[in-house]
Amino acid sequence: MLRSALGRGAVAAAVAFTLAGCGLTGQAGGGSSAVQGKSAAEALGELDRLQVKGRAPMTGFDRGEFGPAWSDVDHNGCDTRNDILKRDLKDETFKSGTHDCIVLTGVLDDPYSGKTIRFERGQKTSSAVQIDHVVALADAWQKGAQQWPENKRKELANDPLNLLAVDGPLNSQKGAGDAATWLPPRGAYRCTYVSRQIQVKAKYGLWVTSAEKDAMRKILNSC
Repeated sequence: MLRSALGRGAVAAAVAFTLAGCGLTGQAGGGSSAVQGKSAAEALGELDRLQVKGRAPMTGFDRGEFGPAWSDVDHNGCDTRNDILKRDLKDETFKSGTHDCIVLTGVLDDPYSGKTIRFERGQKTSSAVQIDHVVALADAWQKGAQQWPENKRKELANDPLNLLAVDGPLNSQKGAGDAATWLPPRGAYRCTYVSRQIQVKAKYGLWVTSAEKDAMRKILNSC
């Protein structure tokens, strides 16, 4: 059963944005539309307002500190992973009897590589498409999140603004990297990627390192 166009537009409009100053559309994924958002100049201004500090130790970090993985935080009956797959894939099919909650197959226009990836749910195939935390949770932990209450960490971990369906191997390659240590290999997406990281960090009050800020500024100045 294919998801309705109404559902696609409603979810996408809630999270997509445009890097107007770069002339780039900052789509949440291959299947979503974009709405007007931050220009490169606005992203630079927001970057300048972020605190600059060194990394805190990783002491105490655990994925469980950000709540159960892929919780149904919006209470729509679907877990966050499937919400993002529904948002970012196209031509989806769903497991019958799940109210279009469990995505079985679909096609991803991967923003990080530019490749077209076919998703098929299964123990050996699901990892081809993974859900990336644009600001990695371990990075967030070292830049303010370890001081937060658990409910705020859970919100970050499940916030659609901070989530993208992407090429699985590239997501694994990124790990906990920030903009100073990892950027999408597809150069045309880097302005959007960095702007989105800044939006997430500004929304949650996370800081950046000086090297990270320099890397972000370099990307945005090229947009």
